[in-house]
Amino acid sequence: MTGIPSLFRGLFDDAAVFPPGDLPLPEAVPAHRVHRAAWYAEAVGPFLCGAARLDELTTLDLTGVQVVLVLPGGVGQLEPALAASRASGVDLVSVEIAATTPVPEVVAALDRRLPDGVTAAVEILRDGSDPARSLDALVKTPYRAKFRTGGLTPQTFPSEAELAAFVSGCAERQLAYKCTAGLHNAVRHTDAATGFEYHGFLNVLLAAGAPERAGELLAERSGKLLAEAAKELTDSQIDGIRSSFTAFGTCSIVDPLADLAALGLLEHPLENR
Repeated sequence: MTGIPSLFRGLFDDAAVFPPGDLPLPEAVPAHRVHRAAWYAEAVGPFLCGAARLDELTTLDLTGVQVVLVLPGGVGQLEPALAASRASGVDLVSVEIAATTPVPEVVAALDRRLPDGVTAAVEILRDGSDPARSLDALVKTPYRAKFRTGGLTPQTFPSEAELAAFVSGCAERQLAYKCTAGLHNAVRHTDAATGFEYHGFLNVLLAAGAPERAGELLAERSGKLLAEAAKELTDSQIDGIRSSFTAFGTCSIVDPLADLAALGLLEHPLENR
């Protein structure tokens, strides 16, 4: 019933309420439930929601919806968000917390407060500080790293070299990671309307499997070449890639799947194309 290869299972976290999608919560939650019942359900991760919208979220029917709370304000948002989620009965599976304070402080707060069974990703901020020190602080913790790969301005898009340094830095430390924002399509490209340089999620997947070639793979703009490389991956290589690059947040679930179908990487015809 599913045409989702293991390379893409659980890859697409549902960030429909975040820019540029900005889908209203009363529409986004039912849409997420539709995704989770569709033939491509195995590709769909949990539902992402900002902590500031938790009160609104809990007025909706969340039956069967696993929630990730995004905490852009850092440690100060952690305890209130956890308390509110406990009180409301939200099925909280993870938090994503920005390192607005040094990562060791974030790790200590997570160690103290995170409930059993709830995971976390710590966003390494692109603020000019040394990312290596932040990654070092996550070594031997149960927490993933998180990296922002785009946004609404040119400055929010890291260069190929910066993203390659993050990917290779995580590989050197055996850190799992996720990405957020900007990975709208499978293949690296220049957006015709804005001129922004978008990274491709297929580029990132392949870079995760060959971090020593991360810069070269992140720069590749041929969908044909990337698709051929993906088809040649062994099961062991795919396991290694997905244990490193675990997911990314996307405001559209269907668009990334449409890209994969166009590249010949999905066997099932995409619905609603």
